[in-house]
Parts: sequence; structure tokens; C-alpha cells
Amino acid sequence: MRSTQSLSITLPHEMAEMVRAKVTSGEYASESEVIRDGLRTLAARDAAVEKWLREEVVPTYDAAMADPSKAIPADQVFTRIRALHAERTGKARK
Repeated sequence: MRSTQSLSITLPHEMAEMVRAKVTSGEYASESEVIRDGLRTLAARDAAVEKWLREEVVPTYDAAMADPSKAIPADQVFTRIRALHAERTGKARK
């Protein structure tokens, strides 16, 4: 039984040219290899985001919900961000 499946895809001209350029340069042997590598990269990114959500975001959220007194109100956060931005850019907020 085949371990691959043929698909027909449509790409914008810029992306199609990028795929062809990767093959022409010798970086990849075929257009399929370029697409497979791109999909592997996408899967790795998705896994990294999922891990970040599970290991960092959820525990931080749970901690904030367990002790809301440690949270900083949004208006204070935005005030700090605006002040930092003004300091770094030399622009005072109107």
C-alpha cells in the first residue's frame, strides 16, 4: 500500500515561484519536498504553541484565578505600557 497521496494544490504566484526557486537552487529535489518541509514546520509551530499554552498560559491563568489580588488591572497595565513607549520613543502622550 502507498504511504503517500497525490494532491492538487493552487498557490499564489509568489508562493509558487518560491517553491520553484527552492528546487532550482538545489536546496530541495522536488516541489513536493518543499511543501512537505513547510508542512513539517507548520506542525512544529502548532506543537510549540500548544505546549506554550499548556505549560505557561494555563498555569498562569490558574494562578491568577486562585489569587486575584496579585493581578494588575488592565488600565494600570496600559498606563505602564504607554509610559514605557513614550520614554523609549521620546513621545509624550497627549
